[in-house]
Amino acid sequence: MKLNKSTLALAVTLALLGACSPAEKASTASTETAAVSSVQNENEKISAFFEKAFMDQVELSPTSMTYLGIKKDYDKWEPMTDEQAAKTLELTKQQLEQLKSFNFEALDEQSQLSYQLFKQQAEQQIADDKWRLYNYPVNQMYGVHSMVASLLINQHQIADESDAKAYIARLNGVQQLFQQLMTQLDKRAELGIIPPKFVFPHVIGASQNLIKGAPFDAGADSTLLEDFRGKVDKLAIDDAAKQMLIKEAEVALVSSVKPAYEQLISYLTTLETKAGTDDGVWRFKDGAAFYNNALARTTTTTMTAEQIHDLGLAEVARIHQEMHEIMKKVGFKGDLQAFFSFMRDDPQFYYPNTAEGKAEYLAEATRVIDVMKSKLDELFLVKPKADLIVKAVEPFREQSAGKAFYEQPSMDGSRPGTYYANLYQMKGMPKYEMEALAYHEGIPGHHMQIAIAQELENVPKFRKFGGYTAYIEGWGLYTEMLPKEIGMYQDPYSDFGRLAMELWRACRLVVDTGIHAKKWTREEAISYLATNTPNAKSEVDNAIERYIVMPSQATAYKIGMIKIVELREKAKAALGDKFDIRAFHNVVLKNGAVPLDVLETLVDQYIASNKAA
Repeated sequence: MKLNKSTLALAVTLALLGACSPAEKASTASTETAAVSSVQNENEKISAFFEKAFMDQVELSPTSMTYLGIKKDYDKWEPMTDEQAAKTLELTKQQLEQLKSFNFEALDEQSQLSYQLFKQQAEQQIADDKWRLYNYPVNQMYGVHSMVASLLINQHQIADESDAKAYIARLNGVQQLFQQLMTQLDKRAELGIIPPKFVFPHVIGASQNLIKGAPFDAGADSTLLEDFRGKVDKLAIDDAAKQMLIKEAEVALVSSVKPAYEQLISYLTTLETKAGTDDGVWRFKDGAAFYNNALARTTTTTMTAEQIHDLGLAEVARIHQEMHEIMKKVGFKGDLQAFFSFMRDDPQFYYPNTAEGKAEYLAEATRVIDVMKSKLDELFLVKPKADLIVKAVEPFREQSAGKAFYEQPSMDGSRPGTYYANLYQMKGMPKYEMEALAYHEGIPGHHMQIAIAQELENVPKFRKFGGYTAYIEGWGLYTEMLPKEIGMYQDPYSDFGRLAMELWRACRLVVDTGIHAKKWTREEAISYLATNTPNAKSEVDNAIERYIVMPSQATAYKIGMIKIVELREKAKAALGDKFDIRAFHNVVLKNGAVPLDVLETLVDQYIASNKAA
């Protein structure tokens, strides 16, 4: 353990006690007891501060509370207003000032880390307020239009009548929320921050899908009514009460949800006429400064766009060489491009694009995760308590959603972690990538890291539920490689799939910086990704569109993975026979998500303490 100044002074004093007289010993012991009490008191005070600070921030956001499983303001949406943004910023400034009142030297090691992380996050949030409008509140990945349905379906649980009433209140609140959304879109448009033209058909189509079916028109229940009816049917109340709730929901859907989406669709149809085809953020005023800041926040490094671009090119070349080895192993005759075509087009690598094929995929992905669960003791000292389930992305958002993603458990553990697989087009979900994808999104990837972080004791909530993309996605990509080291990926095609997914992330370094710093067009980026990977054309198109609306995010994976592997090799070289992979993973996971430079400090401390032992 690293000793802070107060702990070190205490240790030295106690060592000298044996040379003192009884009276001196009693006096010194009394002084040191008071010092220990003071340290404990400061740690308790700052722990209380962190708890209150986290909850004060969360309570400004009803949607955040719902994601965490907290039912306060369960009937509300988070206001999308300048006043709300100002309130959040002012609270952050106040909390930063409060933090400075604590005696850093009197804190224990874990509290000092929390202090440093809280301070950095608050300072960055305040500094980044000038970029508050530099985003797209409607886009094909995470827009407000799809958040409404996603939150209600996946997060808004109905355990009793009051929960159902809160759901209906949220339906009735959609119109006001969308009015606020359109005001915010206007503010961005005035600055020239309009989503690229390709975004609009995705967003408009998804919005139209949500107001199809009963009670909007004849036929089967709409997406939201089906969800509400299914949840209410499970309540332990009489049928008359159930029917009354369902009727109220139908009225809310027709009188609030439908006009809200119709108004939004009309607004977006007009805004689309002002949209252009220059896709990178370089086109914004101060776009280069914004992108450099985004890279710094995403990677938690000082790497420039040029350095990240060059790293990507080098990694692509290395992985291509490893793929040639797989080609030799399976006896393929031809060049890498021909092998890519074979892997992309041969039917043996895909489940049928049918309900049965999709069910097979989900069953096999679940089996892969279950097998990996049985191997965890070889790699980890701690395992998550929360369960993990595998689900298909819902039909209303599958056409525009990403290939796969993870949704964390609720704070109280009542809702499990979820690995979502997008089965809209089975051609985009080859069998040979199934293992790596399941490891990344599920176990030992995101579920392992995020669920363990949420379950940590004596760690403040802002760290349990916070995140650093390079750490989180770096861990996910690292855990695609990790199972190979304990004998997984026995099928060489599956091992190719692992390399294909790593290659995909290496290409991201090239295309993200290409689009946003080097002024590549959407078509140039698509061409690079299609040429250098075996992935389906539809997947390539969706990916580039994702990187365009989420500048810098795609750079996190490879940079984070490279750092974790680098630190592991550093520990191995330093400790030799003393190195234990389980202990190393414990160091990486036991503090929750941290910036990469902080992770390096933690690993250095682990190395030093093991050397000393």
